[in-house]
Amino acid sequence: MFSDESRFNLQSDSRLTLIWRAPGTRHHQDDTIERHRYGGAGWFVWGGIILGSIIDLHVQSVTMTGHIYRGVILEQHVHLFRGAMSAAFLFMDDNA
Repeated sequence: MFSDESRFNLQSDSRLTLIWRAPGTRHHQDDTIERHRYGGAGWFVWGGIILGSIIDLHVQSVTMTGHIYRGVILEQHVHLFRGAMSAAFLFMDDNA
């Protein structure tokens, strides 16, 4: 079984630095203010493949923690397939 996950942010991160300054002045460090207006809301998506079949995507809007990963992904998806397979079951998560 192979699996991977991704996080999709709902807001853009253009990684551009915008500088507002008075006309005719140069770019001084004192005139630069760094702001991050992205991040926040997003979706976590997890999926996998096993024996040529795909596993239904798991989508959630909360931050993925170790407890959620163990309780949701491992318990509800991976262990289910492990119980149906032989002792040769191999789980590869995120190319690890």
